This record gives sequence, C-alpha cells and structure tokens, in this order.
Amino acid sequence: MSKNNNESCAFRTSIGGQALIEGIMMRGPKKQSIVVRKQDGELETKISDIKTPKNKNSILRWPIIRGTVNFLSSMVTGVKALTYSAEFFPEEEISEPSKLDLWLDKHLSNEKAEKAIIYISVVLGCLLSVGLFILLPTILAGWVSKLIPAAWVCNILEGAFRIILFIGYMWLCTKMKDIKRIWMYHGAEHKTINCYEQGLELTVENVRKQTTRHPRCGTSFMFLVMIVSILVFSVVSWNNVFIRMLLRIVLLPLVVGISYELIKIAGRYDNWFTRIISAPGKALQALTTAEPDDSMIEVAIEAMKLVIPEEKGSDKW
Repeated sequence: MSKNNNESCAFRTSIGGQALIEGIMMRGPKKQSIVVRKQDGELETKISDIKTPKNKNSILRWPIIRGTVNFLSSMVTGVKALTYSAEFFPEEEISEPSKLDLWLDKHLSNEKAEKAIIYISVVLGCLLSVGLFILLPTILAGWVSKLIPAAWVCNILEGAFRIILFIGYMWLCTKMKDIKRIWMYHGAEHKTINCYEQGLELTVENVRKQTTRHPRCGTSFMFLVMIVSILVFSVVSWNNVFIRMLLRIVLLPLVVGISYELIKIAGRYDNWFTRIISAPGKALQALTTAEPDDSMIEVAIEAMKLVIPEEKGSDKW
C-alpha cells in the first residue's frame, strides 16, 4: 500500500463532515461550511460560525454525558444541512398541500415552521432508530426466549438481531439511486479528510488516491452503539419483555455516551486497541461510502478549505 493510501497518520484533525444532496458539509473548530453543486454545475457555498459553550466546565461537557448531547446536536445540524441542500433540487409541485403544511402555514411564520419541521424530523428519526434497532430486537428475542428461557441466550440473540437489522437496513439503502450518490459524496468527504491528515496538498489528484474509510465516521459510531448496547444491556436484564424494553430506553443515553468516548479514542490514537474497535465500522463503510467522481471531490475540497483554521494545528483531535 502506498503512503498516500495508508490510513495511519501523524496528525488527526477534529474536522468532520456529512454528505448532503449533491453536496458536503464540513465542521471545523470555528467554522461550518456547506458546499452544494447546483443543477447548472456551479457551486453554492454557505459558511457560518460555530457557537461553542462559554462554560467549559458545564455538566453537558462531562465524559459520557457529552456523547448524548453531541449526538442530538449533530442530528439537528445534519437535518438543517440536508434541508438546505434539498432546496436547490425542488421536487415536482404537489397539487394539494398536506394537513401538516396547512397547519404550519396558519400558526407559524416561515422561519418557525422551518425550525418545527427540522425538530420534528429529528424526533421522528430518533424514534425510528430506537424502534427499529433497539426495541424490535428486544421483542424478537423475547419471542425466542419463550422457547429457550436461558437469559444469556436471549441476550446473544437480541444482539444478533440488532446487528442483522442494522446491516440489512444499510444494505437496502445502497439499492436506492439517490442514496448511492450520497454514499459517493460520503466517500469524497472521507478521502479529503484523509488527504488533509496525511499533510498533502488538497488537489483532486491527491484526494483521489486516499481511502474512503475513516475511524470517526458516523457509520462506525452507529455500529459501536450496536456493540456497546449488547454489553451494557446484558448486564441489566429482565424476564418481562416490556420492562426489558423500558430498561433499554433508560440505558440508551449511557450506551451512546460510551460509544462516543470510544469513537473519540479511535479518532485520536492509532494502536492495536483502536484498530480493533474501528475494524467493524470501517468494514461496514463498504456499504455507506463509494468512490466519488472528480466533481464530487472538488466539492469536498472546497468545503474542507473553508473550515481549516488559520492557526496551524489548532484543529488537532
């Protein structure tokens, strides 16, 4: 493997990103950028300052707790960015607006309506994820436990169901045409960050040589949540399926918090431990990333350049 393709590097940046509809969002220590390639081929750029908490000793920044806080914050930020990128690719006009659209238009201003839609989307996304990947495996394992009452068998089956559902969901997403292009932009984002961490000039040629895998990917984080949930949920169990479901929900913030701390360690260090905890997530990125074309790489490079801090090294992870 050539030096440019080697995933190990001396510098790990805190800059991260997200693939959008025909675009990419990058978040640096102080700036956030969104770059979208419009239908006419031109790039639309949006830059904003990142607000950081003034109180560095806030309980919301404590280890474990900060994981859930940052996860929810990133979901809101991600939905906002996706909504912004979607505005450049309007769908065919619907003849009759929905009842929800009519209610929002009547009771809220345009700005408040947009915020309401964003937060509703985040809540629905969280409910879908919890229902599909946390509660459904618990229910399925509960049915099997009637045949095999051993608690350890139930826990193993629940974890297996959770991982199978998650991988199956990701695989189904790859079959959608629009999602395939987002996966390609996801690959461009990773390649650009890897190129920057290698200390190479951000050119299309240099970025193209990089790998599409990265240890701090959201896919890796979600897979870590699956693994950590198996360990945490196996410690506290209950025969009654409804109580067991309630325990899963109560313990979910702890699971997310532990997973966040692990992904931070994996992003900061390169040793045998971080390689082990990063390996499953990187393997799964074969589904959620794809090789981008040069135009996508150009978008990622532009988004990256806009958030690199002036003070060299101040974005160290």
